[in-house]
Amino acid sequence: MSGATAAPPPGGPRHEGGGDERSLGEIVGSITGEFSTLVRQEIALARAEATRDAKTAGKGAGMLAGAGVAGHLFLIALSALIVIALGSQIGYGWAALIVTVLWAVIALVLASRGRAELKKVPPPLEETQRSVKEDVQWLKNRNS
Repeated sequence: MSGATAAPPPGGPRHEGGGDERSLGEIVGSITGEFSTLVRQEIALARAEATRDAKTAGKGAGMLAGAGVAGHLFLIALSALIVIALGSQIGYGWAALIVTVLWAVIALVLASRGRAELKKVPPPLEETQRSVKEDVQWLKNRNS
């Protein structure tokens, strides 16, 4: 063998046990820094995904709004067609009155059913409010 010494292993010198010669503080600092970087990257990814999803949702909402307008125009045209068809038989005034009353009944039924469905919805954040009140009570009892 020649008198050459072996090169230190990659990643810096190590002691006999093969472990890292950095102090515990350096190791903890390194882990903390890496964790912080990881959290920032995850937040950036979540922000990018949320932005992308919001754009997609916005497009979908716009298309649904357009469908609502088209549906409304369809109902207006259909109503006019019914008035014309009935008007030739019973008179246009009576036909318009019948179609108007028909739409009023439909609106009342939908409003009544919608109101009943809304009454089924619990107050906002009911479970969260209850949980927070329990936590406050627990803290009060703990400190007593």
